[in-house]
Amino acid sequence: MLRTILATVILGIVLFLAQYFHFDSVLHPYIWYIVVFFVGISFLIHRLMELGMKNNRQKFVTFYISTIVGRIILSLLFIGAFLYHGLTDSFLFVTNFFALYLFYTCFEIYGLYRNLRRD
Repeated sequence: MLRTILATVILGIVLFLAQYFHFDSVLHPYIWYIVVFFVGISFLIHRLMELGMKNNRQKFVTFYISTIVGRIILSLLFIGAFLYHGLTDSFLFVTNFFALYLFYTCFEIYGLYRNLRRD
């Protein structure tokens, strides 16, 4: 989880600098809501993976698949809620969301791969 927090801090600095230097054309105003959503999802997935690794390693695959499905469902609900309430630029919002989705997913897979290789 420490690596995820560190990656989020670095990402936050990059996003802050992008807004400071007026690269707002590529960032939606709700980008910080998206980052907070992914930090929450990452925390939830991290806790579920610890639970799956601790109790029974044979259930690890089941836990991992359930976290993938949960992430997709929660992501669709998150996007749907924002689209339902109306956005000024929905294409930019969805583009930013999926860019961060790929960032956090790749980071999670990298961390999981490191843990599994060690064990």
